[in-house]
Order: sequence, then structure tokens, then C-alpha cells
Amino acid sequence: MGTSSFWRWNWLEFWRWFFSGTLAPSAIYQFNRQFAAGVGLNGTYNSLKNTYNSTILGGSILGLYNPIPQIQLSVEFEELNVSRNYESSLNIDDQNYLYPALFMGVGYTTGNITLGIRYDVLYDADKSIYAAAYAPFIRVYF
Repeated sequence: MGTSSFWRWNWLEFWRWFFSGTLAPSAIYQFNRQFAAGVGLNGTYNSLKNTYNSTILGGSILGLYNPIPQIQLSVEFEELNVSRNYESSLNIDDQNYLYPALFMGVGYTTGNITLGIRYDVLYDADKSIYAAAYAPFIRVYF
């Protein structure tokens, strides 16, 4: 039993005209060998040259269950504040809204790393910051 932390890295993307970076640290408390829970923060910045930039800030609560040491099941509720600012020449209204996500995930754990996939059951293609309801993840524990 004890505490643990992990970082979840989303892709850091650099294209000729596009940048996206996310940092999402979490703190986890391990109740026993099977159950853990924690909280997380999410910060993302995106920029598409001559089009828009966005800042996304939020938090989450997370529950983890390991039926066996190698398999991790997870549930995570995330609430994000999305702020998108468009170039005035595009005549698109800026956006500022809250977006909830509820992820169900499964991962494979080896050592202090878990690789997996999660699914957002509340996914809304028009408002989500994610390209699809399914998203891979990497958790590194220390």
C-alpha cells in the first residue's frame, strides 16, 4: 500500500504549421494490490498557423483495478475547459466551453509501465478535443 504517481503523455506533435502539446500528471493512491484511485490534471496547447490556437485545462478522477498483476482496468471522469481563439479574418466565433469525458480503459502492465486503450462513452465529435472515442495511453509510474 502507498502512494504512486504517473505521467500520461499524449503525442507531442510538430508539423510545418501545427503544434500540439499535452501534459497530464496524476497522483494515485494504491489501496492494495488490486485497487487504486487518484486525481489528475490536464493541460494542452494547440496552434494552427493563421487559423487558431487553443488552450485546454482540466482535471480528472481515476479508478484502477488489477484483476491480475498484468491487466489494468480503469475508469476516468475528465472535465475540460476548452478555449479556442480563431484568427479574425476567418469570421469564426471564438469558443469557450466545458467538455466532460468518461473513459473506460484496459491496459497491459509490465514493471512500472502500463500500455493500453481507453474509450470515451460520452464522446461528442463536434466538441471533443480528441480525434476519436478510442485513444491509446501510456502510464509511467514512479
